[in-house]
Amino acid sequence: MPDKRILVVEDESSLRKAISVSLRKHQYEVLMATSADEAINALSANGHVDAIWLDHYLLNNETGLDFLKKMKTQDSWKNIPVFVVSNSVDDTKVSSYYVMGIEKYYIKAENSLDTIIVDINNHFKKDGINE
Repeated sequence: MPDKRILVVEDESSLRKAISVSLRKHQYEVLMATSADEAINALSANGHVDAIWLDHYLLNNETGLDFLKKMKTQDSWKNIPVFVVSNSVDDTKVSSYYVMGIEKYYIKAENSLDTIIVDINNHFKKDGINE
């Protein structure tokens, strides 16, 4: 698979590093952010991003929903596939993410990094993005 660029938005340092290592093993270029503002800056500064790995709880009392609201206002970003990976299992939060147009919501404790990466790979194959 050709290199794809994924923005990982995760506040926990050790988890962010593990996600980055796993994605790089699968030939992804990885950008990282810890807050909604950092993620918006990363999108602005780096041009094209193929997908976003998003946590719900972020630094600066922000959430993944805060980031999505900002992201979806930009035509060039609003169609980037977003995969939410969080420990929050609140049905209202999960529903809010799907209303915002995410691809899939994963509970961290119930899904391995490899399982999520396989789903991201399959998303690209399904949409013909890797050809």
